[in-house]
Amino acid sequence: MEKTRPAKGEVDSYTIRGTNKVVKAGDCVLMRPSESNSAPYVARVEKIEVDNRNNVNVRVRWYYRPEESVGGRRQFHGAKELFLSDHYDIQSAHTIEGKCTVHTFKNYTRLGNVKPEDYYCRFEYKPASGAFLPDRVAVYCKCELPYNPDDLMIQCEECKDWIIQDNSCLLLVCKDWYHPACVDMTIEQAKQLDRFVCSEHTSEEDGQKPLNTPLNTPPANGKGISKAQAPEEVIRRSIADLFSIVQCREVQACEPVAFHQGAVSDEEGKRTFINSEAHAKHLVDSHDQFLQSTLDSGTYNKLYSFKNIVNGFAVHTTHSQVEKFKSAVGVKLVEKDRGAKLMTSYSPQFLRLPSVWTQQGGDKNAGEGIVIGFVDSGINPVHPSFAYDPLNPFTASNTSHFFGACEGGPLFPEISCNGKIISARFFSAGAQAAATLNPNVDIQSPYDAVGHGSHVASTAAGNFGVPVVVDGFFFGRASGMAPRARIAVYKAIYPTVGTLTDVLAAIDQAVLDGVDILTLSVGPDAPPEDTVTFLGAFDIFLLSAHKAGVFVVQAVGNQGPGPYTVVSYSPWAVGVAACNTDRTYPGTLILGNGQKIGGVGLSGPSFGNGLVQYKLVLAKDAIKANGTFPRTPQYVEECQYPEALDPTVVHGSVVICTFSSGFYNGTSNLTAIIETAKVLGFMGFVLVANPSYGDFIAEPIPFSVPGIMIPRTSDAQIISQYYEQQTQRDDQGVVIRYSGRAAIGEGRIASYIERAPVVSRFSSRGPDYIDQKRNPADVLKPDILAPGHQIWAAWSPMSVLNPILSGYSFALISGTSMATPHIAGIAALIKQNNPLWSPSMIASAMSTTTTNHDNRGEPIMAEGFAAYTLYRAAPFGFGAGLVDPIRALDPGLVFSTGYEDYLNFLCSLPNTDPEKIRIATGGTCAASFSTPSDLNQPSVTITALSGMRMTQRVVKNVASKPETYLCALLPPKGVTIKVDPPWFTLAPEETQTLEIRFVVNQVLDDFSFGEIVLTGSLNHIIRMPVSVLPISL
Repeated sequence: MEKTRPAKGEVDSYTIRGTNKVVKAGDCVLMRPSESNSAPYVARVEKIEVDNRNNVNVRVRWYYRPEESVGGRRQFHGAKELFLSDHYDIQSAHTIEGKCTVHTFKNYTRLGNVKPEDYYCRFEYKPASGAFLPDRVAVYCKCELPYNPDDLMIQCEECKDWIIQDNSCLLLVCKDWYHPACVDMTIEQAKQLDRFVCSEHTSEEDGQKPLNTPLNTPPANGKGISKAQAPEEVIRRSIADLFSIVQCREVQACEPVAFHQGAVSDEEGKRTFINSEAHAKHLVDSHDQFLQSTLDSGTYNKLYSFKNIVNGFAVHTTHSQVEKFKSAVGVKLVEKDRGAKLMTSYSPQFLRLPSVWTQQGGDKNAGEGIVIGFVDSGINPVHPSFAYDPLNPFTASNTSHFFGACEGGPLFPEISCNGKIISARFFSAGAQAAATLNPNVDIQSPYDAVGHGSHVASTAAGNFGVPVVVDGFFFGRASGMAPRARIAVYKAIYPTVGTLTDVLAAIDQAVLDGVDILTLSVGPDAPPEDTVTFLGAFDIFLLSAHKAGVFVVQAVGNQGPGPYTVVSYSPWAVGVAACNTDRTYPGTLILGNGQKIGGVGLSGPSFGNGLVQYKLVLAKDAIKANGTFPRTPQYVEECQYPEALDPTVVHGSVVICTFSSGFYNGTSNLTAIIETAKVLGFMGFVLVANPSYGDFIAEPIPFSVPGIMIPRTSDAQIISQYYEQQTQRDDQGVVIRYSGRAAIGEGRIASYIERAPVVSRFSSRGPDYIDQKRNPADVLKPDILAPGHQIWAAWSPMSVLNPILSGYSFALISGTSMATPHIAGIAALIKQNNPLWSPSMIASAMSTTTTNHDNRGEPIMAEGFAAYTLYRAAPFGFGAGLVDPIRALDPGLVFSTGYEDYLNFLCSLPNTDPEKIRIATGGTCAASFSTPSDLNQPSVTITALSGMRMTQRVVKNVASKPETYLCALLPPKGVTIKVDPPWFTLAPEETQTLEIRFVVNQVLDDFSFGEIVLTGSLNHIIRMPVSVLPISL
């Protein structure tokens, strides 16, 4: 008779082996680690069950320590801090070593009462939103316990340290916070404080009580610090780098250097500065005098004096001090610092640049005499893309308008400025005030520890024909768009932090140095607060650079494909969107039955070049049966930890790793798979899509071992079906025989048949907007489209933010940061060919000569939210269209816009106070446009068209011969367009005013798009995109 087994079921409790401690559901426990020298794992028990064999198992939810979270996506401070993950697992109850307490905000105790088994949890991960909750800034009291949202914390305003740097003193304001109880104070007493100074920083002369004085009246802004504001709002204000732009009563004395009476324009329209040093000193002295007379001594640290294109300064201080100079006489604008972030071997051929180079004397002359400035993460000075060629020396007279400097430092000796790199500076005062920098990566010199700045600079102006070799494989030759242009480096972004303060200081210096083109593949990470987007400090600096004759090009951002995501707002800067080229790097997985599955992987083939096949193993089937590691997807499916896999099974095999929750939430990465493959001797790896998570986006990354990504679930299912057919299992599902075979094919050979251009998914979209509420503006953004997807260019071997690219001198990466230098380099070629052209004329030449069709002759498409989906693109995705360098050199007509026109544009903005315009720019609103759409741009955007509107454009013939133009119209849906005159003839340098009439014939709830096309008798074609939202008849 068969023995009866007890039924499987849930039990209420479990007694930990060898102890009398009882564990129940909801308790937190310490679990045995996989390595004896590691700290125990922490988990929360969800359920306790007994199986049919009387084995006791627990279902747990894991807590992770910060160091166990790959990527470090939140700043952690406490040594015993955890976060609650979304990873559940079933473990043997015998692996429980003890109980512990995980304190939340609601139940933590003072540090003196903390026991060894006590931990703290601030965050719970929510996979549905990809966020941590509660998502709060971490504030720790001096007692080392965190902020409790039911309480209040106060900050000492005098906690500061002095350090000596370059023979000057810098004041670093600390962020020491206190629970009221820790300074013998009640919450109500703390709320009444106007100012608090801790006992550590109170001198005997001052005494503590007079400084910690209660409020008799509300503070100047009418607000007190309450628990509704604390702590993140308090921190945000207290550590903000704030700057003010100062206006004197004697306007001439307060003009920045570039626009002072001593500054004149040279014969090419660039500003040159006479007696600038004396005036600059005057401005710096005025800033110092203002701060000394307005703020309390010892409460601030001036980071920069802006004196070249804007008269102002950046200061690091507290909120209470900010209130003092907000209303001071002479202050024009006060703005809180926002964070700043970083936003080819083939793209010259894709854009047909060799034909352009031929017109300018070949690649050895293309861009000669033009200086391109790069505000970015620095440059790798030893890279061959930036080498000096003694056989083709530069001519000094060609850049006589430029006066730079070479600021040496670690990894960047002064000889790094070799002629190709004509100047190099770095700016870090803002970064040092905002965070504690790591000297190993936040290098205090122009050296690029990231790679981003080197990539951008070489894309625009890298030397011609530099061999691209990665892992011993030759991928082709890389060239910049203007390979003969000079490079001026302005490092303002660091691995630890990027601040707008440093970016503005870099822009200010670059314009004074005399750059022709300013490249900004960096920018603010959010629109400005309490002002329109066009009047934020960043955009005011760009307007001043434009006024000084500098062509400014800016990345639109990588927040696509949703609408209203651009971070390039103003018409005086060219915002660049990103697209692909027709080149791809297809990879192949060859199964034992002959099937070939396409994928992505920039790696060599498995041994035998696909002819020899190897055992195919699913990682989940190769898990060590008796391993004590957590049964989480990172260990079980994603090949992140070699200790989880049985080396006797996976060695010499092609191993299938599965995209699961770790990759989905960003805690897993390809670097870990590669390391696992190396340690255990995989013949190759395959990362397959998971039906539970859908298709994923795969970008070709160099793999140092054979590997391929299969990003589509349909292909992954084919692999799974083959694997299961060829794999034998026992009754328990354990594999007893692996009969499946596979090989990885060559993945480094380029194919040139892809549809292109296609607007990249990540590329930010319009419409442009005027404020934080995303009210649309009558400006077309993006302005233009350029290659920014999978671009080969120079890199830094340090690659501190991208470990998978560590050790490489070239990288294949994507972003609008990669598209932006394409436009910068092409602008340099146009500037070389037309040295007298203004920045707006250069921008117009590129805009009106673009194409809005792809290589198949069809309208440009765009990637959507879902992986591998396309839809028809619109100007809010590609601007005017894909840049065409050949046609841009000879545009026929241009739309020219000057500084006064931009002032008129600002004055015409709805609900904008003219006084704010005057304060921000120094200009007046005497001749405002009727509407913002009257600005003479090479496009027309109307965000709220009611009935009928008239606007006009002025074109200028920049060709060498007279030409007759005929107007053709492709009106947007819901609107009729009429242009007067319908045709016209212009001699060289003559202008023509075009009256454009829009009439609504159908009300729509979204924008519609069209264009106005001017076709010349000498084959010039000028395209003007039209974007209209008709709201009433």
